[in-house]
Amino acid sequence: MITALSRSLLAAAIATAAILPAAQAAAPMVKTPAPGYARVMLGDFEITPLSDGTADLPMDQLLKQPADATRATLSKNFLKLPLETSTNAFLVNTGSKLVLVDTGSGAYFGPTLGKLLNNLKAAGYQPEQVDEIYITHMHPDHVGGLAADGKRVFPNATLRAAKADADYWLNKANEAKAPADKKGFFGPAQASITPYIQAGKFKPIEGDGELVPGITALAAPGHTPGHTIYQVQSRGQKLLLIGDLIHVSTVQMDNPQVTIGFDSDEKAAYAARKKNFDQAAKEGELVGAGHLQFPGLGHLVVQGKGYRWVPVNYTQVR
Repeated sequence: MITALSRSLLAAAIATAAILPAAQAAAPMVKTPAPGYARVMLGDFEITPLSDGTADLPMDQLLKQPADATRATLSKNFLKLPLETSTNAFLVNTGSKLVLVDTGSGAYFGPTLGKLLNNLKAAGYQPEQVDEIYITHMHPDHVGGLAADGKRVFPNATLRAAKADADYWLNKANEAKAPADKKGFFGPAQASITPYIQAGKFKPIEGDGELVPGITALAAPGHTPGHTIYQVQSRGQKLLLIGDLIHVSTVQMDNPQVTIGFDSDEKAAYAARKKNFDQAAKEGELVGAGHLQFPGLGHLVVQGKGYRWVPVNYTQVR
């Protein structure tokens, strides 16, 4: 039985519907993601992975294995070519120092990359607050965010990178004799690093050792002559920021011997990957990677002749 109250509610609902806008399906798609940052704690340190964006890469051509094998592995993992590949950086707040590890691509690779600065600000920080910048290596997608229009993007930061990388990428004679597919890496490195050299803000890293309390540089050459990884430690917890020791988890975890065309020395790159992956798996360290799916954080487990990647659980810092 329909009561008087029911009739009143029904009439009100009909009247309200009459003045509502058209069906929501007509609303335009927004097509922008949430801000590209995450947040985790490592002991007393705050770790903020920052997304620089993604780039579509022809991994069947870049990975050093038969193209059919790469295509089959990607397809099995519901991935397609070209592979949308993340570029990640990591901001470490030790409580006394704000340290940025890698800076993304800047303006070098088009509109899908170069988003680090906006995401840094979205995460609650300003570039002027960064005290130290540690570069894993001087490829454009790791140093491109350092400078814009010849000026330092991080005006108060001291820049650190391996002397071996600086000696190679900042040398015009090396650029002149470099293979054709590597020549394009020199100009962006020189344009990005030079403003810091001119300001007296560049300090080369000449060996393994602690740079600020809790962050240690470790040489891991192969991908580039001075490729460097950084171990972060606080209250017994460890995070290893591995730069470009790996690019495609679905392929290179099972088959770590597979290298990539960007490697300067493929044999050394594989050796560095195996050495540091074995150590990280043994120690149970948290790992942060430059090109695994954002936020690029997880753990490594030895599995057969390779590894299994265990992404971190989502954490809401409290």
